[in-house]
Amino acid sequence: MNKIELLSPAGDMERLQMSVAYGADAVYLAGNTFGMRTFAGNFAPEELKTAVELCRNHGVRVHVTCNTMPRNDEVSRLPEWLEYLEELGVDAVILADVGVLALAKKHAPHVQVHISTQASVVNYQSARAWHDLGASRVILARELSLEEIREIRAKTPSRLEIEVFAHGAMCVSYSGRCLLSNYMTGRDSNRGACAQPCRYQYALMEEKRPGEYFPVYEENGETYIMNSRDMCMIDHMADLLAAGISSLKLEGRAKSAYYAAIVTGAYRHAIDAAAAGVPLDPVWRDEVEHISHRHYSTGFFYGQPGQFTDDARYVRDWQIVAKVQSCDGEGNAVLTLNNKFSVGDALELVGPDVRPQPLTVDALWDGDGAPLEEVRHPQMVFRMRLPRPVPPLSLLRRKADLSPALHRG
Repeated sequence: MNKIELLSPAGDMERLQMSVAYGADAVYLAGNTFGMRTFAGNFAPEELKTAVELCRNHGVRVHVTCNTMPRNDEVSRLPEWLEYLEELGVDAVILADVGVLALAKKHAPHVQVHISTQASVVNYQSARAWHDLGASRVILARELSLEEIREIRAKTPSRLEIEVFAHGAMCVSYSGRCLLSNYMTGRDSNRGACAQPCRYQYALMEEKRPGEYFPVYEENGETYIMNSRDMCMIDHMADLLAAGISSLKLEGRAKSAYYAAIVTGAYRHAIDAAAAGVPLDPVWRDEVEHISHRHYSTGFFYGQPGQFTDDARYVRDWQIVAKVQSCDGEGNAVLTLNNKFSVGDALELVGPDVRPQPLTVDALWDGDGAPLEEVRHPQMVFRMRLPRPVPPLSLLRRKADLSPALHRG
């Protein structure tokens, strides 16, 4: 089995810290421009410098997205941005436009070029052509089967790395090339601002009967006619490793820091177990059920996933309540609060390489040591005794059904 990279999302500094702490080999992130996720926090130039330094200190690689299709008025700003990425020493730039590739080779010659999934690489000839132009990696389209990926691996230079998405949201349109959001809301999915109108529940209205709505039914009465499930390949790591894939990407730059932590930790254990040839401990497999997600599928890896017409709601069964700042050898911890809880509440402790452990809150203290019955102010600093010592950025969570009836972007 080849060594495979775990590539995790970093939508802002908090999510970056979580991905690094929970086991990412590399992270992908964006500056304030040229990235495909405008609603992620992203990184201003000085923040990006700090992010690169943090990753360097932990042996984590940094891939910067530059994968929009820049318009004429944006091209002139690219050389300065690429030179800055060169100066920072980022490991790779992710791009989809051949003109951006030419600029990257000129203005950031020591930065690797990775071809974005937005380029829709679906065959070995396309992958070869990008390699001939100077790309060191192609990020394959999500619409490929495992068999097709194996063939691409077999018929491309061994030096060309192959990256695939293994977990996260999927788009009803081919490789995300959708105009529906732009048309309906003015938010362009191809500029990183998708409103996800494919998740809406639609009805039919006849022109001369305004306000009279007729449902649009699929089988079993469902009406979500453009919906899709999330991808989850955690049960199939051995197949992905055997296919010669270089990097597994976890979607989610616009998702929470809790999501980044838990999904990274789960796939860290899954990759390591597959590389060692041992079954994945079910406790880590279960972690992907503890994050906000839509119903799971294996995408196109094993053939057509089929249309999904059930509702588009997120499954949200768990809520983070606090984050560990520090903890001594006796389990005495200093934490910051995310969501209020009280003495007597049932919680669960999880952290970097920390198996989930249930606990009941016996006592709480404020930052000065005064006893509390409840912690309720967001970001307040407080103290409590944990059942075991844990590293910083460990989390306390509780079971809570936060799933909305319908997700509207």
